[in-house]
Amino acid sequence: MSRELSRLYRALAADTDARALPAPGLLRQRADRRVRNRVTLGALATAALVAGTAVGAQVLLGGAETPPGPPAGTATAAPSAPPTSGPPAPSPSSSPSTTAPSRTAGGPTASARPTAATPTSIPDRAFFALPAANDTGTGNEFVPGPVLPELCGARPGEARVAVRRARTLPFKLAGAAADAVPDGSYRQSVTVYRPGRAGDVLRELRQAVRNCPRQAVPDAPGVTATQRLLDGARYGEESVLFEIRTPYRDVNGEPVGGEEVHLVRAVRVGDVVTVLWEQGWEGSSTDRAQFEADSRRAAEAIERWLS
Repeated sequence: MSRELSRLYRALAADTDARALPAPGLLRQRADRRVRNRVTLGALATAALVAGTAVGAQVLLGGAETPPGPPAGTATAAPSAPPTSGPPAPSPSSSPSTTAPSRTAGGPTASARPTAATPTSIPDRAFFALPAANDTGTGNEFVPGPVLPELCGARPGEARVAVRRARTLPFKLAGAAADAVPDGSYRQSVTVYRPGRAGDVLRELRQAVRNCPRQAVPDAPGVTATQRLLDGARYGEESVLFEIRTPYRDVNGEPVGGEEVHLVRAVRVGDVVTVLWEQGWEGSSTDRAQFEADSRRAAEAIERWLS
C-alpha cells in the first residue's frame, strides 16, 4: 500500500471516531419523516397531472369559446318561439287622433271645406262689389224678401238656416250711358247653414227645379213660367244653375210674343251658400256674360270672407 493511501485511511478513521452515531430511535423518526414527505409530494404531483389533463381535454373537445354548461340537476328553459313577421298590433296611443267622416245613405252631405266655427253673422264684405263700369251709383239695399223664385211651393234648405242676409243690387252693362236706366237687378243672398248641411240644400234645390218644370205666375193669371237646370261653369265647391222663362207681356199683362229669360245660380263654399238671382229691369233678360262675371265675383267674396 502506498504512503498516500495509508494517509487517507488514517484520516478517515480519525474523522469517524470523532463523530458520535445517533441513537436508533432518532434514526427511525428521520426515516419515517422522509417516507411521509415522499408520499405527500407524489400525491400533489398526481393531482396536478390529472387537473391539467382534464382542462386540456375540454379545450380540445369543446373549443375555446364554448361556455360551460349548467350545473348538474339544473332545469334548462325551453327556447321561446321566434316572433311572427307580421306588423305589431297598434296600441290605443298610436291610433289616429281623428277619423275621416263617413257618409251614410240618406244622411247629411259633409261640406268639402270644414270650418272652425259656424259664422253667427254675415258682414258686408261677404257680398261682392260691382266694378265701376257696372255700378249705377244707386248702391245696394239690404231688405227682407225671398231669396229664390217660386218653385211650386218648395223651400229648399229653409229648416237648416243658421243666419242669412239678402240685398237688391241694380247694375248696368259696360258702355251704358251714365244717365241710362239699369240693365238688370240682382237679388243676392248669403246664407249660413247648420254644419255639414249646405250640400243637402243644393241637392234639394236641384230636385225642386226638376219637380217644377212649369208653374203659373202668381201675379199674372193665365201666364205660365217654365224652369229647367242648365249646364254651366262651376263656382266655389259646387254650384247649381237654372233658368226661368216667362212670356213677354204688355202693361196690361197680356203676352206680346217672345220670352224673358232670367238666370239663378247657387254657389256653395263650405257651409255657406250665396244665391245670385237676376230679376231684370223693365222686361229685360239676363246678359249671360255679365252674369257669369258676377257669379265669379260672388264666389270669390265668400272665399275671402271664410279664409
